[in-house]
Amino acid sequence: MSDDTIRLVTIGRILRRRWRLLAVLTLVGALVGYGVSLLFPPRYTTSASVLLPGAWEERALLTQTEIATSSVVVDRAAATLHWEGVDGRDLRDRVSAQAADGNIVTISGTAETPERAQQLADQVAQQFVGYAAQVVGDNGDPEAAAQLTALRQMVAQTSSRITELADAADPGQTVESVQARTDLEKLRTTLQEAMNKLEEADPSATKAGLVVMGPAPRPTGEAPPTRWQLVGGGALLFFLVALIGHLTAARMSRRPRTDPEIAEALGSTSLGTVDVPAEREAHRPEARGARARARRLLGLDVRWDVPAPPPSGDEASRQVRYRRVCARLRERVPAPRRLLAVVPEGDAGALRAAGQLVAAAGGDPRLRVVEVGVDRPLVPDRDTESGALVVLSPGHWTTAELAGVAEACADARHEVVGVVLVGTSPARPARSADRPGDAVTPVLAGADDATGVAR
Repeated sequence: MSDDTIRLVTIGRILRRRWRLLAVLTLVGALVGYGVSLLFPPRYTTSASVLLPGAWEERALLTQTEIATSSVVVDRAAATLHWEGVDGRDLRDRVSAQAADGNIVTISGTAETPERAQQLADQVAQQFVGYAAQVVGDNGDPEAAAQLTALRQMVAQTSSRITELADAADPGQTVESVQARTDLEKLRTTLQEAMNKLEEADPSATKAGLVVMGPAPRPTGEAPPTRWQLVGGGALLFFLVALIGHLTAARMSRRPRTDPEIAEALGSTSLGTVDVPAEREAHRPEARGARARARRLLGLDVRWDVPAPPPSGDEASRQVRYRRVCARLRERVPAPRRLLAVVPEGDAGALRAAGQLVAAAGGDPRLRVVEVGVDRPLVPDRDTESGALVVLSPGHWTTAELAGVAEACADARHEVVGVVLVGTSPARPARSADRPGDAVTPVLAGADDATGVAR
């Protein structure tokens, strides 16, 4: 799996075989999210809008948003609100502003209650308008204001003089008099338009009249993240971390899982895959502790990263697989066929499968089952056996451990003639009393091959 692309079937296998663990971790994540929500009290947010009349450039609007959240404005709002234990420094993180379409600055305030959030947004908006008006008034140029006043007076005097000249002209008796009156009216209009443009260009006339567009509405719901959002986010986070952890562990694992990988590690050929019915692990001595019960409860005792063998269907189909493996052994090993069935120590499924192979072989080939520790593998020396058959479950052993088993067989002068992989299938209903059972006690090393009695 370390070289394969992650497929949906891989994720589906995780969900099917580890759904209990994923469900528990998701529940833990939800509880963590709930605990985080208790540490952070609920917050409420509302906004007040301030209209900036006149023509404003985008950069000027951004400057106004910075002014709305400046320390001067926020400190003034804090001083006006008189909240106990809250100063301007505390309110700076609760106030934000942004420019909207139509020369509108939206000021948002966040507080522990809807009432306080509304008061904060309204007060900051009012202080912003007052401070902006003060800045414009303080920055006005007295000399320019005097020149503008004088200019207005000159325009008024000129307009009066134009009226007098128009009245004194011949009232429409000649073409020249009509043309003169028309030119005078055009001059009056031009002067008035110029004066209007000058008034619009005056900063004190255009940018001082900021208007608060009504009080901020009282919020009806909590500001995100809400308690339920934290609970859902914690559950989703733990679920994704567990899923990614499974995929990462599978990619980093160096344990071969497929027939070609295991056969290559042992330097032999795969003879097929057999399966054994899943046994009730509660009856096993090593599975009676609290840790083992927890593993069974969470589904950790089921390998998810190993593809499940094709189901046998029934006991007869299962026995067919064992007989086919024995037939392949007969084709590979010349008579007399006496072999060691090497099983890694601790592989209970492989040990049961080896016993099934002994029964299915019927003495040809004649198998003797031995358990070999993978830490320090030691295989009995060659006596009457002509080779070794390795029986194991995939995904449990590393490449180095399998290579050590192969070297131990070679040191004992046993050629590894084949590899049999063992899978686990769901347990079938108990066989009726009139049918022979399939449980066979394996012939262990050190026991007579025919009787199983220790020598």
